[in-house]
Amino acid sequence: MSVKISTETIACSTRGQDDIVDLTGKIAACVAASGLREGQVTVCVTGSTAAVTTIEYEPGLVKDMAEAYDKLAPAGDDYAHHATWGCDNGSSHVRAALQGPSLVVPFVDGRLVLGTWQQVVLAEFDTRPRDRKVVLQLIGI
Repeated sequence: MSVKISTETIACSTRGQDDIVDLTGKIAACVAASGLREGQVTVCVTGSTAAVTTIEYEPGLVKDMAEAYDKLAPAGDDYAHHATWGCDNGSSHVRAALQGPSLVVPFVDGRLVLGTWQQVVLAEFDTRPRDRKVVLQLIGI
């Protein structure tokens, strides 16, 4: 039995800062289509103003997350990054760095191992809508 690696890409459009997009179904479909039965999938968003995490994806928590991120790195504050690049997304970079660009999810019998109320999401922090690329790297048997 040999270990195989497969890399897939998911395209995702966002509405800009505070948008949270559920990726679970697309990731599950990629795992199922891979033919791999057991292993893990690394989910990684490219770019420095978005992140990947797990949450219970429901409107109340999506709102709670936006409020929590604004407490950690307020959008209206002045950031040195603004002076460096003449832009307004310093809070976006700080939020993304705190959350992180990737996570690893195991799969068994070709299905993601997640809790009942747990979904894999992309958190958009940039101040404008973005087209994102999420890279999935599956390793398994």
